Amino acid sequence: MKSIHDAVRAAVRAALDLPPGADVQIGSPPDPAMGDFAVPMFPFAKVLRSAPQGIAQRVVAAFVPGGGLASAAAAGPYVNFRVDRASFTAALLAEIDAQGDAYGHAAEPAGKTVVIDFSSPNISKHLAYHHIRSTMIGNALCRIHRALGWRVVGFNFLGDWGTTHGMLLAAWDLWGEAEGVDLAADGVSKLNDLYVRFRAALKDDPALEDVARDWFSRLETGDTVARERWSLFREISLAEFEEVYARLGVTFDAVFGESFYEDRMAPVVADLETKGLTSVSDGALVVDLAELKMPPCLLRKQDGATLYATRDIASAVHRYEEFAFDRALYVVDKGQTLHFKQWFAVARKAGYPFAENLEHVAFGQIRFGGRKTSTRGGNVVLLHEVLQSAADEIAAVIAEKNPEMDAARRDEVARQVGYGAIVFADLSRERARDVEFDWDRLLSFEGDTGPYCQYQHARIASIIRKAGSDTTGADPSLLTTEAEWQVVLLLSQLGGRIAQAGARNEPHWIAGYALDLCRAFSAWYSQGNKEPALKVNCGDAATARARLSLARAVQQTLRNALDLIGVAAPTEM
Repeated sequence: MKSIHDAVRAAVRAALDLPPGADVQIGSPPDPAMGDFAVPMFPFAKVLRSAPQGIAQRVVAAFVPGGGLASAAAAGPYVNFRVDRASFTAALLAEIDAQGDAYGHAAEPAGKTVVIDFSSPNISKHLAYHHIRSTMIGNALCRIHRALGWRVVGFNFLGDWGTTHGMLLAAWDLWGEAEGVDLAADGVSKLNDLYVRFRAALKDDPALEDVARDWFSRLETGDTVARERWSLFREISLAEFEEVYARLGVTFDAVFGESFYEDRMAPVVADLETKGLTSVSDGALVVDLAELKMPPCLLRKQDGATLYATRDIASAVHRYEEFAFDRALYVVDKGQTLHFKQWFAVARKAGYPFAENLEHVAFGQIRFGGRKTSTRGGNVVLLHEVLQSAADEIAAVIAEKNPEMDAARRDEVARQVGYGAIVFADLSRERARDVEFDWDRLLSFEGDTGPYCQYQHARIASIIRKAGSDTTGADPSLLTTEAEWQVVLLLSQLGGRIAQAGARNEPHWIAGYALDLCRAFSAWYSQGNKEPALKVNCGDAATARARLSLARAVQQTLRNALDLIGVAAPTEM
């Protein structure tokens, strides 16, 4: 079911013979007695070559009641629409009840495919807290596009190739075996310590850079020792990654390392050379991008080693061959913007059929006390430690507020709320903005936080448990207050918010929607719909039943919204 705003836009577009995407501004009349919505006609005056007052009369003359709209009246250059609130509410609540977890989702497949590259950590390092940005933005975009009917391929492009792995192999050769490092327990921490140690040693001994290059060259040429050690490091890393992903409910449809493209890069480079796009600069193979006012895109170093751009182009070719995508999203921090602009430009110059469908979904950094975290610098904050700390903090709060809850259930809810707090804090703002880690704010049960939304869901679930879930015969026409109508309006907007989030690659549209819905419910509930069972000040059982049906619709819709961004909706707290 379309939102009532969509019905207003459709009525204006149909009356004026405007294209489906034409912008229609919707506001409120100065006096509620004039109607529910006011649409100004000024924006159409130039294109229609007519006075706004005349255009308003034209819309009113063409108006036919339906879609939840009861009437339209001209007021100078405005058209005021009045909603048939009873029929619209009845149809909406019936739809939410019938569709359940699918409410807000597209009714039909979109017939399109999107490949979403996200998380993509480097092996032999922990998933650090800053990895949550790519991981959870990408996870939310996967869920959002599935809700829009797209075929989604969640793609984890592991950083398991390149000179950094030569550094790790060199570090292991220098200290790992000699010092008896045992990788059987907490292997990733030990590998990361070796990597950080090597980076520190480079400052005093620059010659180690050549040692690392030599080890990576051995890896590329198939040296048995290098390959065996690299494979072990990769397996240890993947096992830890999967444990953290499982905590967050994150899954992938395709997992490929950069190493997979080892034998696929040469054909891509050869193709670019055949098309006359490459040149040699200081011994390196590049694609000149001076006409685009960008530095050249490096494809191959002087020593023959490949670079990130080479692997990214080879991977894009593979993804298009494998999945025939209509969109390819790369959820990577904005610090890599130039890199993506460069190789996207190379793809366009090469005439690849997918070149115009590549999109860099850039996001800001996470900072702790104004400082960016870095695995290279060794000042990393580990993601699994933050998640566990959040769960522990919430468990203590639940134990205090709800001491009768079973311990196992308390721990489960604490994980849901703790993890949800971390995820929601990351997704509740525009992705391009930097995120300052604020432990007290993100765990708060008040304000614009995940725990606030989860608490409201649990609160509604408690109301329904106490009242009984039977709303058979509920009469939505008894929902007559303005606060109830504001809740209904928001309920009708979930599908539109999902579409906006998908078009703009902005999960914060969904997080913001969840907050709006919680506030609207709380405002309505506080105006007399107190426990028990929404019956206080209701006057009769029929009104209570109608209000209970609205509460059920809010619970379902809120759960759907939270699920879209990977946040659990507990039924008790």
